[in-house]
Amino acid sequence: MLLWLADFLSQYYRAFHVVHYLTLRTILAALTALIFALWFGPYMINWLRQHQMGQQVRSDGPQSHFSKAGTPTMGGALILIAIAVACLLWGDLSNRYFWVVLLVTFGFGLIGWVDDYRKIVKKNSKGLPARWKYFFQSLIGLIAILYLYWIAKTPVETQLVVPFFKNALIPLGLFYIFFSYLVIVGASNAVNLTDGLDGLAILPTVLIGGALGVFAYLGGHGEFAQYLAIPYVHGVGELSVFCGALVGAGLGFLWFNAYPAQVFMGDVGSLALGAALGVIAVVVRQEIVFFIMGGVFVMETVSVILQVASFKLTGQRIFRMAPIHHHFELKGWPEPKVIVRFWIMTVVLVLIGLATLKLR
Repeated sequence: MLLWLADFLSQYYRAFHVVHYLTLRTILAALTALIFALWFGPYMINWLRQHQMGQQVRSDGPQSHFSKAGTPTMGGALILIAIAVACLLWGDLSNRYFWVVLLVTFGFGLIGWVDDYRKIVKKNSKGLPARWKYFFQSLIGLIAILYLYWIAKTPVETQLVVPFFKNALIPLGLFYIFFSYLVIVGASNAVNLTDGLDGLAILPTVLIGGALGVFAYLGGHGEFAQYLAIPYVHGVGELSVFCGALVGAGLGFLWFNAYPAQVFMGDVGSLALGAALGVIAVVVRQEIVFFIMGGVFVMETVSVILQVASFKLTGQRIFRMAPIHHHFELKGWPEPKVIVRFWIMTVVLVLIGLATLKLR
């Protein structure tokens, strides 16, 4: 929106040309989302508390979580609103990749909101039935993927990029649709599973989102992409503005979500943010790097799969409780220690992901 205004004003004052710089708009989007989240956060938390939008705690979970009952949830809406404000102000609204990511993010956020609403307001412990949740996730994900497949102009836009190897590209053909679907829906549910402790999911999301913003900026710049031997996709650089907004909104939310949390993001936040990371990874053609950087999310998801499979096949549980962060809690690790150690793991994994830019 402000980009269009700057275009008009630049006819009279050349200084407004500076708004066209992608790096500047990314920084401004991050600051806008951060300031908005910090300003609007207390109002939203009070509103959620007044309307008794409180967290329900599992009776079979760690005893330390019982004190969290009643803490306002659905705070992920704060993140989404902050992202929307920043993106509408600083993003290029004519960029189709920008709109794909926005619509996928808010589509998955709507699914999460319905799920949270049914659990908290309607007192339905199951929330949105799993079959309907996956149906709508699949519908939104497939619509986005089919559109991306349809607008692809170069072979690299549907090829799998293998990191650490220069020019290692695997043609996917129609398998691109199924593979991308797994990335988007899998990432959405992986972040949802990880969101079980104060701040545990949001900082890894911020770190990975920031790193994907770097890939988006470089992948949308022909010279940088050629020099680094990464896929060049025209127009994908604009996603760095979205990533900047995600980083700012996430940090603003962490201000209130840090231990002990004043608010939880709920499914409205976790499903949306996971889908956002997944679709950005697909667009910038860095699915494998995303898999590396999101190692904590992968570990959490695999722990649930192994736990369920082991119990059904043998009647025995591998972990004391899944997802795995609860296992460490039940082993005696204080909640802040679990959170910070998982954060440290993510920092290391994100650095490894960024290192693939040169290690080829």
